Amino acid sequence: MRAFSMRQAAEKLGLYVSVLSRYVAMKKVPAPKPKRIGGLLIYAWSEKDIKRVRKILPKIANGRKTRYKKKGPKKTRKRK
Repeated sequence: MRAFSMRQAAEKLGLYVSVLSRYVAMKKVPAPKPKRIGGLLIYAWSEKDIKRVRKILPKIANGRKTRYKKKGPKKTRKRK
């Protein structure tokens, strides 16, 4: 079974590494159990993990919180 790094998994998913890392940190995406190597936590992604995330991605609305919602055209007041 081949293991992929976070960068490789993000590339296979069509995401930036920072986006995938953020999704994992916010628990929007289930990540594989991290392995401690030295002082670092490393995620070893399998094909199964990547497929699972690929199914979840369309359900994540825009991937970020939208602070401002799109409004209709501005109404202007008529001057008297």
